[in-house]
Amino acid sequence: MRTLQPQGWPRPRGYSNGIEAEGRIVFVAGQIGWDETGTFKEKTFAGQFRQALANTLAVLKEGAAGPEHVTRMTWFVTSREEYAASLTELGAAWKDLMGRNYPAMSVIIVSGLVEPEAKIEIETTAVVPR
Repeated sequence: MRTLQPQGWPRPRGYSNGIEAEGRIVFVAGQIGWDETGTFKEKTFAGQFRQALANTLAVLKEGAAGPEHVTRMTWFVTSREEYAASLTELGAAWKDLMGRNYPAMSVIIVSGLVEPEAKIEIETTAVVPR
């Protein structure tokens, strides 16, 4: 995997502008902040983010992939304010679960998600080297 960083561009914080990778592709459907029983134990944005990320990693593991293979993420968040207020906690959860892997990412503000309690949904693509 190679990070794509155009010369002269400032280095982004917490994500990469682009990733180049070859291998077996693993796609993970949008994961939200409920647990394996479909229960939202976490009510905060940061808590749901941590759970959604853990859910993502559980699905990746089924595909013989891990956080180091993630090349792309799209986050759908229901509140710009909650997202911005939670950045410190999001960073801590990211470091705990993803380490120092910073994939290409987008964050999109949406008016709602299918599950009314959900505050965030994360779609992920990973590439596992052959």
